[in-house]
Amino acid sequence: MFADAPPNARTIKVSEIFGPTIQGEGALTGLPTVFVRMGGCDYRCSWCDTLYAVDSSFRDQWKPMSPAAIMSEVASLSGGKPLLVSLSGGNPAIQPLGALIDLGHEQGYRFALETQGSVVKDWFSKLDNLTLSPKPPSSDMETDWDLLANCVATAGSDTETIMKVVVFDDRDYAYAKEVHRRFPGLRMYLQPGNHTPGTVEETEPTIDMSGVMDRMRWLIDKVVDDEWYDATVLPQLHVLIWGNERGV
Repeated sequence: MFADAPPNARTIKVSEIFGPTIQGEGALTGLPTVFVRMGGCDYRCSWCDTLYAVDSSFRDQWKPMSPAAIMSEVASLSGGKPLLVSLSGGNPAIQPLGALIDLGHEQGYRFALETQGSVVKDWFSKLDNLTLSPKPPSSDMETDWDLLANCVATAGSDTETIMKVVVFDDRDYAYAKEVHRRFPGLRMYLQPGNHTPGTVEETEPTIDMSGVMDRMRWLIDKVVDDEWYDATVLPQLHVLIWGNERGV
């Protein structure tokens, strides 16, 4: 699946590359996309749905690749026709992605990245789209608001930056309101949490679709009742289509 990285190159830890498929969540939902998923994360959210790109037990499955090797794989998958490349994880912000973005842009590709906003990189300003997804209380993680604000400032005006918060319960909903209060100039996306993400042992766990849809309806009702009309509520479209299946 993966091409080898050349000796002595500054490599990127890659968990998987797949597509084209559609982007399944956030502002770019529905767009044809090739995904480059990085291995490694500085968080360990209680409900993480991509443990194979986070947990150290999968480390031997993460391939060190050069930017050229990654773009060669992307081009092969896309038939050489430039499209959107989604950089995901884990936390892709901990990887050295500046050269990859430069190389892909030279070939006509666009780049979107999603991160929790816990690591700031100067190459955020090279991205076409940046989704900042700070983690709510249900994740058991803490938000560094100064770092999050620094991510927004570093991305600058040439990168389209949005906020996205996963919501499981009332505490998470209140947290999303606080994110919006602190960053009123950014579009806010709310996503109902997937409460059946699986465990480290499950690479393609089953999903309680009725439970996911119940949470979606609950979240819609919350937003409408609060007259929070500038929030956008979206499901994980890929979950509705394929469940928790990998590589789609």
